[in-house]
Parts: sequence; C-alpha cells; structure tokens
Amino acid sequence: ARRDDAPVHGEKSGLVYACRDRAILRAPEPGSTMDPFATRSLGPTGARLTRLGFGGAPLGELHAKLPEDTAQSVIETAFTAGVRYFDTSPWYGHGLSEHRLGRYLRGRQRESYVISTKVGRVYSGNNDPGSAGVSPWAGGLPFTPRFDYGYDGVMRSYEDSRQRLGLARVDLLLIHDLDRLYHNPEETLEARMRELECGGMKALEELKSAGRIAGIGAGINHMGMIPRLLARFDID
Repeated sequence: ARRDDAPVHGEKSGLVYACRDRAILRAPEPGSTMDPFATRSLGPTGARLTRLGFGGAPLGELHAKLPEDTAQSVIETAFTAGVRYFDTSPWYGHGLSEHRLGRYLRGRQRESYVISTKVGRVYSGNNDPGSAGVSPWAGGLPFTPRFDYGYDGVMRSYEDSRQRLGLARVDLLLIHDLDRLYHNPEETLEARMRELECGGMKALEELKSAGRIAGIGAGINHMGMIPRLLARFDID
C-alpha cells in the first residue's frame, strides 16, 4: 500500500490508489489497452491468474506500519474489484503478511483465487519482543529467519506457511531471494544453488507430483539470475 495519494499504475489506467486510510481500486478507463482483471493460464500449471496481482509485502509493514483494519480493507478492496491472484512470503513481516492475507482469504471460496508464497527461509521463535521492526520491516512479528533451501527446509516452510495462512493448500511455491543480493560472493550463491539442487527441488517436485501445489516458480531480485535458474531447475 502506498502512503500517499499518488496513483500506483498511472493516471490513464486509474487502477490502484492507496491512501493513508483507505485503498481505492476502480475499473480501467475506456480505451485502456489491458483488462487487468482478465485471467490467463500460467503455463502447464493449470492455474488461471488475473493479469493484475496483489503483492503482499506491504502487509508485512514494509518501511511503514500498517494497522490491521487498513490491511484488511486493502485486501477486500482488491478482491471486490476483481483481483484473483495474491502473492505473499514468510519473509514479509516475518509471517505477518501471510497471517493477514489468510485471515481475509479464508472467508472466500477457495477455487475463486490463486495464492502463491515462497520458500528459502525458515523461522524460529524469538523471546525478544523488540526484535520486530528490523529493516526493511517497520513492524512485523518477532521471529528470526535463516536461509534453508534444503529438502527439510522447503517442506517445513511449506507447512509453516499453510498454518500461518490457515489454508489447506497453496497454489504456487516460489524459490525466494536466491541471488547475489542475499548470497554474496559467488561462492556463497553457488553453495545455496547446490543446496536447492540436492534437496529443495526434490521437495518441490514431490509437492507438485502429489498435487499439493500446482506450480514452481522463483521470486528474485536480479534479472540475470533467471537464465541460470531455468538452465538448472525445472521451473514452471
């Protein structure tokens, strides 16, 4: 959510505004070139996503605190307008984004939306209540992450996310932050790539084969990583 009245997607489309105390979504202006609420198939996964998706990082209080009622209002506004793809991550507010998104979506028909979350970090409890609010999160929950792209780490992350969301399943799992922004130098990145190759990908493939997820993806920060991931892993 933006903390001002500036349009997120530009003056012509008029799609998303998020003000200090409310969010506003409205249909595109006549003559717009894209229908943001039209759905399309995501490759071989069988999932159908609206072209306009909802990114859940601000629900984790990215850079600014976000009251619970405002968070729920933003999600409701998006859903009511026609958005049917929602993305989140354990990293977003150390679980807060998943809690908030799940709170709203649990009350909606499960087949009416697609949800993705991410793997690559697992969390443990923190006895220090002041540990929340560490950059980039202005708030969030008092849990401590560690990177884990291994088999057990991916399985645990999947199960923990389902519990935070309160949902029996998620549709898509994305490999998160496997790039030089978080894993530097190159030797460290390569070690994490091998960890995924030798463990985490097996977990993802098992979940997909069992029908517990529909697809596997990646959420990373450097575009140059996409060819490396596609060459090495079977990503949808």
